Amino acid sequence: MPGLYLHIPFCKQACHYCDFHFSTSMALKSRLVEALTQELALRADYLGPHFTLETIYFGGGTPSLLTAAELDQIFTAIHRHFRVAPDAEITLEANPDDLTAAKVRELAASPINRLSIGLQSFHEPHLQLMNRAHSATESTAAVQLAQEAGFENISVDLIYGVPAPDHSLWEQDLAQAFALQVPHLSCYALTVEPDTVFGRQLKKGAFRPPPDEFVARQFEMLLTEITSHGYEQYEISNFCQPGRESRHNSAYWRGVPYLGLGPSAHSFDGVSRQHTLANNPKYVASVLERAEVPATIELLSPTDRANEYLMTSLRTSQGTDLRHLSTNLGVDLLGHRADYLTYLQLNGWATLSADEVLTLTDKGKLLADQITLELFQITDFSD
Repeated sequence: MPGLYLHIPFCKQACHYCDFHFSTSMALKSRLVEALTQELALRADYLGPHFTLETIYFGGGTPSLLTAAELDQIFTAIHRHFRVAPDAEITLEANPDDLTAAKVRELAASPINRLSIGLQSFHEPHLQLMNRAHSATESTAAVQLAQEAGFENISVDLIYGVPAPDHSLWEQDLAQAFALQVPHLSCYALTVEPDTVFGRQLKKGAFRPPPDEFVARQFEMLLTEITSHGYEQYEISNFCQPGRESRHNSAYWRGVPYLGLGPSAHSFDGVSRQHTLANNPKYVASVLERAEVPATIELLSPTDRANEYLMTSLRTSQGTDLRHLSTNLGVDLLGHRADYLTYLQLNGWATLSADEVLTLTDKGKLLADQITLELFQITDFSD
């Protein structure tokens, strides 16, 4: 069922690895919240009539910078223009330094029922290296305060592949995360993007990421620990206790339509994508002064839709349904890429079930990007 995403493009400071759209200036925050409520009205019909929102997700940026009054303003607008399911999953991304006892009580009194907390690490030097705004002590305290305030549906983010002499710090991070007994973990390899502090440092030789083998070993350690603690890997970077998947993100991976609001947000209606301008002042001016959303629309070709399905489904535990790909998207991988599919199976990187579902093995997950790109090589599916 459709979901709603709201991008809150503000942060206290810039993390050295982040290339998402945000600003460290809060000058436009109240105006941008006003623009979000106006955009809700302008785009109320984007997903068509008679639908009910099953998930709402506040991402960023740092949505935990929103005040209780600003959240109330946004929720009032949401309910004015949309039907929201009584059991809707409503997630807010939060940084540990924002989650004081008073703050988590405010959030617990709001419609938000799920927190995604960006811990990243419990190791102080790693937090400082990444330029996180919180301390290692705050990492643990934030989760505990949220639990004490009544939040039971909590996800925490961790980053592995951070430069270190050995794997002991990653082992400690995992142990501390499991000790907190949260139902969901999102674990990402540190990625150095060009337009980030790490990217610029790498170009100057001032930052050196660990070798691929080091990162791969930490991913293998993660899979071992996840299994031993009773979590399921339902997507390459996402792990949960049984039945505790992120409903919002799972809908993305299944290709369910959604509406994205705010600067840099994306929307998908099943046949096209809409990309909103990643510029806070221009976004605010366009929405509030001209009642226009500054966005571009990309009509998805059959090839685009097939590639998107490949990219998302292959990352999940459900795998890629080759019959769906052939019947509904016009791509016959069994016919066009039979040799490569056999190659994947012979190397232990993927399995192909009797009902033609292609699923990556643990070994294959290490090569997910390369495998997906190889399957993307098909540009003409009509032969």
